[in-house]
Amino acid sequence: MLMEVISWGLRPSWVTGDCWYSSRDNLKLLKHQKLGCLMGIAKNRQVSLVMGQYCAVNQLDIPTEGLVVYLKKFGWVKVFRKDFKNKISRYYLMFRADIEQLTEITRRNFREFHSIHWGIECYHRAIKQLCGIKRFVVRTSSAILTHKLLFPQSFYSIRINESF
Repeated sequence: MLMEVISWGLRPSWVTGDCWYSSRDNLKLLKHQKLGCLMGIAKNRQVSLVMGQYCAVNQLDIPTEGLVVYLKKFGWVKVFRKDFKNKISRYYLMFRADIEQLTEITRRNFREFHSIHWGIECYHRAIKQLCGIKRFVVRTSSAILTHKLLFPQSFYSIRINESF
């Protein structure tokens, strides 16, 4: 999808995704395209403070302002931990191709981008759960439009979130 968007002439400055999309290949694609990103990462992703000595990201003491680490077989990233009410922690990485820009990322930057990321997550949850989009057995634009016209009650919540 990213390469299609780039082929349209759009050049996003940041890309976001949850841990399902933070595979090494996807991250390397973003790096190759020189795009910044905020991605969720699994708690067992291997990182290093000292080259060659790796540990799971959840074993690190990550300060509030984040921590610059080397992500195994990828490169330098800044990791953040977000603690949720249910006492579960989630881990995120932020990447910039320029190491100086990477070190300048603050908690405030992380909160801003995470807020956008979370809005996208909520939007996708809504169209899946409330609109039944995952039950679509059609994929073309015209077929989706027909489905929308035949079952308009399932699309009311999309209108609320169109500003995303």
